[in-house]
Amino acid sequence: MLTIRKSQDRGYADHGWLKSFHSFSFANYYNPEFMGWGNLRVINEDRIAPGTGFGTHGHRDMEIISYVLSGNLAHKDDMGNIKGIPPGDVQRMSAGSGVQHSEFNHAPAETTHFFQIWIEPNVRGIPASYEQKEVPPASKRGALSRIAAPDGAVVKIHADAALYAGLFEGNEAATLTIAPGRKAYVHLIRGALQVNGVALTTGDAALLDNEPTISLTHGQDAEVLVFDLAP
Repeated sequence: MLTIRKSQDRGYADHGWLKSFHSFSFANYYNPEFMGWGNLRVINEDRIAPGTGFGTHGHRDMEIISYVLSGNLAHKDDMGNIKGIPPGDVQRMSAGSGVQHSEFNHAPAETTHFFQIWIEPNVRGIPASYEQKEVPPASKRGALSRIAAPDGAVVKIHADAALYAGLFEGNEAATLTIAPGRKAYVHLIRGALQVNGVALTTGDAALLDNEPTISLTHGQDAEVLVFDLAP
């Protein structure tokens, strides 16, 4: 079964300094039909105004991934990490037994546009940890780059899930096999793309349940995130 969630049906919050689209229930946005999908709990598309950001706050027992599209996301945590996350990098923070961190846009004149993703872990109470690496555009060109997973990915997550990123144009295509009983989620960051023959445009998502394959075709300046998820 494949279900389309249109971009305009997401939750939206405008805090002035922060504009955020919520794919699933988060903060003041509540939709009982969209509490998550499998073990995927949060996909927030955030835009942080210049000189602003999230002050120090805590997380526990969650795998948190940041995927920056433009600008630069400044990260600081109580593990001693002080990092700038530019476009093209993927960052993973395992909150584990507890972590305090902040995220800011220090640029004077550029909005930071990024995706914040939360996946429920398959182990709890582990020491908090941090990882950040570059994902070369060539690895995503006409293909699905495995950017986060328990193994064989750019960064390691402590969850029964895998996250892929891809760029598609024209005849470029990719297929991903999904094991029986698992769920999948496709989020189109930008452009246009067909998922199993169904058209998506910027901000749309496809929720897949018991679909054996995901076929991505007919891309038009498309950038996409694809999740292979526990039921």
